[in-house]
Amino acid sequence: MSEEPLVSHRGGCHCGRVRFEIQAPAVLGASECNCSICSKSGYLHVIVRSEHFNLLSGQDALSTYTFNTGTARHLFCSVCGIKSFYVPRSHPDGFSVNARCLDAGTVRELMVHAFDGQHWEQSYPRGRGEFER
Repeated sequence: MSEEPLVSHRGGCHCGRVRFEIQAPAVLGASECNCSICSKSGYLHVIVRSEHFNLLSGQDALSTYTFNTGTARHLFCSVCGIKSFYVPRSHPDGFSVNARCLDAGTVRELMVHAFDGQHWEQSYPRGRGEFER
C-alpha cells in the first residue's frame, strides 16, 4: 500500500494572529463530530501528530477552555474567538486542526465522515490512540 506524500498546509484564525502549519497529505480525511462543542462550532477534525504541527504565531493570543474530563485542551484566539486547532481527548499527544481554518490551495480533496461524539465512550474504539500517519 503506497502512502501519499506529506505536503505543507497553513491556516489560522479569523483575525490572523494565530497561524500554524501542518504536514499532511493533499487528500485529507476529516471527522464531523456531533458532540456539544463541535456541532455548535462546525468543527471538522483533521488529526495530526505533534511533530507534524508547527505554531507559527499567536501563542500569546491563545486562550484555553476545558470541560468534562479536562483531557482536551480547546485553544481559542482570544481576539477573534476562533478555534483553529486544539489538543483532542482522542489524541492528547497530537492536534486536531479545523479543516475549515486551512488556507486555500493545498488541499486537493477533503473527505468528511461522521463521528458520534455524543456517545464518545461507545463510539471511540478502545486501544485506538494511533495516528493514521
